[in-house]
Amino acid sequence: MGPTLILYAVPFFLFTVLLESYIVYKMHRDYVEAKDSMTSIGLGLGNLGIGFVTKAITFGASFYVYNNWKLFDLGQTWPVWVLAFFGEDLTYYWVHRISHEIRFYWASHMVHHSSPHYNLAAALRQTWTGNLSGGFVFWLWLPLIGVHPFIVMFFQQTSLLYQYWIHTELINKMPRWFEYILNTPSHHRVHHGTDLDYLDTNYAGVLIIWDRMFGSFVSENQRPHYGLTKQIESYNPAKIAFYEWVQIAKDVASAKSMKAVFGYIFGPPGWSDDGSRLTVTQMREQQKK
Repeated sequence: MGPTLILYAVPFFLFTVLLESYIVYKMHRDYVEAKDSMTSIGLGLGNLGIGFVTKAITFGASFYVYNNWKLFDLGQTWPVWVLAFFGEDLTYYWVHRISHEIRFYWASHMVHHSSPHYNLAAALRQTWTGNLSGGFVFWLWLPLIGVHPFIVMFFQQTSLLYQYWIHTELINKMPRWFEYILNTPSHHRVHHGTDLDYLDTNYAGVLIIWDRMFGSFVSENQRPHYGLTKQIESYNPAKIAFYEWVQIAKDVASAKSMKAVFGYIFGPPGWSDDGSRLTVTQMREQQKK
């Protein structure tokens, strides 16, 4: 059940990417670039291919915890499904936030932010190393308390499916009540923005309420600039998929102390031992000064 939902959705993804591209072309907007979209599709297909191997690791870990260590026998009643929905979505929020605050996890996640355009194709720009870097471990608390791994995987997949449609500039704002509770194109455009006011905000998967609760919500006040603070000048999916890992290796190789090694791996993105690069926090402090 886990990967099947995404596989079934692939034809829909490709059709809507083409449809959006046609609409944008007729509108004479700059939302889509053919080479960039092909790169995104290549990264998405690579994610699916690697997923056949990495899903076995995540499934195996989830079932091992569920079969050997689960604390309660919760069954599969509707309250368990409700618990799983909120539990998975809250976990996604924190894992997503950590992926922006710790470089080791950012190395996988930055792939999704690497497009300088914001469109449905960019939604397909997915990591090749996310599960290999151990991100799945954060979800193991759910099978540990007795939520069946298939239920967890179901909501992980539906979360990804939900987030597909919010990657567009063709939708301005949803109704006010919708914008208050759920993640929307407007909220997620902010998340993909490289503008200093927008960096490291709006981490939501399905529910935007987590950002409101934990102080990371920012509303869209102007059209964002998209991509990375330092763009990767390449359309090569493999180069983009491993770009930040290569940069980490270079920084570690040149580090002059174990403290610097730790900082380059587990510090926030942008951290440098000599101050030659800046983190988001440091950039905001500099702006205030």
